[in-house]
Amino acid sequence: MPNHLAGERSAYLLQHQDNPVDWYPWGEEAFEKARRERKPVFLSIGYAGCHWCHVMAAESFESPAVAEILNRAFVSVKVDREERPDVDAVYMEACMAMNGSGGWPLTVILTPEKSPFFAGTYLPRENRGRQPGLIPLLRAVAARWQRDPAGLEKAAGELTAFLRREAAVQPADPDERLLRRAYEQLKNSFDAEYGGFGAAPKFPAPQNLLFLLHYAALAGEKEARRMAEQTLQQMARGGIYDQIGGGFARYATDREWLIPHFEKTLYDNALLALCYTEAWQEGHFALYRRVAEETLDYCLRELRSETGGFYSGQDADSEGEEGKFYLLSPEDVKRVLGEDEGRHFCECYDITAEGNFRGRSIPNLLLNQRWNLLPEGYGDYRRRLREDRAARMTLRTDRKLLTAWNGMLLLALSRAARVFEREDYAEAARGLGRFLLETAGAKTPEALQAVCYEDAACHPERSEGSRANQSVGPYKAEEGPAFPAQLDDYAFAALGLLALYGLDYDPALLPAAQALAEQIPARFAAPTGGFYRVSDRAEALLKRPLERYDGAAPSGNSAALVLFDRLRRLSGQERWRQAAEKQAAFLCGAAGDYPVGSAFGLLGVMGQLYPTRELVCVAETEPALLRRAAARFDPALSLLLKKPGDERLAAFAPFTASCGQKDGKPSFYVCENGACRLPFTE
Repeated sequence: MPNHLAGERSAYLLQHQDNPVDWYPWGEEAFEKARRERKPVFLSIGYAGCHWCHVMAAESFESPAVAEILNRAFVSVKVDREERPDVDAVYMEACMAMNGSGGWPLTVILTPEKSPFFAGTYLPRENRGRQPGLIPLLRAVAARWQRDPAGLEKAAGELTAFLRREAAVQPADPDERLLRRAYEQLKNSFDAEYGGFGAAPKFPAPQNLLFLLHYAALAGEKEARRMAEQTLQQMARGGIYDQIGGGFARYATDREWLIPHFEKTLYDNALLALCYTEAWQEGHFALYRRVAEETLDYCLRELRSETGGFYSGQDADSEGEEGKFYLLSPEDVKRVLGEDEGRHFCECYDITAEGNFRGRSIPNLLLNQRWNLLPEGYGDYRRRLREDRAARMTLRTDRKLLTAWNGMLLLALSRAARVFEREDYAEAARGLGRFLLETAGAKTPEALQAVCYEDAACHPERSEGSRANQSVGPYKAEEGPAFPAQLDDYAFAALGLLALYGLDYDPALLPAAQALAEQIPARFAAPTGGFYRVSDRAEALLKRPLERYDGAAPSGNSAALVLFDRLRRLSGQERWRQAAEKQAAFLCGAAGDYPVGSAFGLLGVMGQLYPTRELVCVAETEPALLRRAAARFDPALSLLLKKPGDERLAAFAPFTASCGQKDGKPSFYVCENGACRLPFTE
């Protein structure tokens, strides 16, 4: 019989609806039951594509023995971290405070008042060596709760008080030494042999690569670009990159980038596609374009929704096995390509009878000395193998549409459409822009949603019978979005719309992005500086999380600074200059001795430190010179197009009001600090 997760929309929650554990979704119903029955709350947080979440589910949450303890002594709550990143942020902070590390699945035990007194990650069902088992833990906690609930509540209260302490940040002026320190931190952890940073496991961390590419261009530090390029090349050769279908897995478990953690997420692939596109713009190395296009092609082929938005990702497991979808044997290849072509393909991509992962092979180019000069026709071979594996088995796709991640993809799609002159990318970017504006709700910034589901056409109200994350705060289904947008949703949706402006120069996109940005200081400002993850109207949690550092994806505070800096440059408005300076001072002060922890935000710090300029073109249509300027990699340059007689751009960017055509020809103005030089024509 289904538990209380039946009727939810989250794929992760629905994966657990038939567990014998009597799961509840996050919401007042669960905590009221815990208070009424005086039971602790067992909170489990994960997401649909997470391999270790599947392992713990199979070992424990499908076990009648585990279910008996949980149902008798606890109230059990399941949370999809992608649906409720605010809940995840609060309890991940508790896990980090208790253990010094975190991850998913996140396992937390709370009082009925939501205060944690235990936090960990994956737990086996029984004790395994020094690793405690879930069943012994639950029995011990249940016995302690019966014997001394006040003691556990006291410990939980002390931890809650610690978590709620918010150290004030001393603002610091942007300084080139801070950027240099971030660069040196990356340099000191750089793997000179295989690229990337640190030892295994290795994460792509695209925000670090973007920082290095921009720092190299603006500060003239060639070694920064070399580190970024070596990492991009090595990842493109490894198994972390899907050599058959394009796109990247979340991370590699080894130093060489060979063995991936097989799940694919939209945010990683969006930002990595942007990295490879920007790397291609400087030098036109064919590999970078191929990987950028194959990654975006993967997103369009596998993740695009009929709404124009894109799904959040795909599972690590298929048919109950980690990575099975991606593994090949020589027989698999030869069956599709034939004996001779198949043998050559296997030699090229290290597909052997012995295999490199559990008896089968992850295709890779790490042993191929001619990895960048693949024979003609191999693209068609990869296509045939991709179609064959898709016919043999399927990957589960998490069909959530996350606003922040879609904003990241709009950044990448718009840039790639421009520099690669791909009309299919341009059409996809326009459709994605419409999704953000019309479906996610960006046309009405106060009602912007963090999460959409196709089955309800992404409308704010919940579908009939759904308990989808019942609010215990001021939001109710009839009053606003079921999942109101958070800081990163506003910041990345606005950044995506500004990038889309750079594709078609549609002036209507500029005020739309600006309206989203205006919500950030109005609804998210923290008295200690920076911005909370959730707005002042959001559900009251244990605390309002304030994220100072980037995590797996850039933080909302980093993205807000980049957004304010882009608006400052494009509009010339004093208010955005002040907003960018204030946020830069917060991030620089918060960075302390670890500035690389805010690598994405440092892109905005560079905008404060290095000269920037705007190129304003006045013309009916985009001239060739503007197209050439857009194709270059120049982080200091912003481009605007003003049509004669159309004053919408001037309403957003007043410094362009006096810009007109010279002699009826396309005219160009180079502007700095809101002042423009005399115009020139082609």
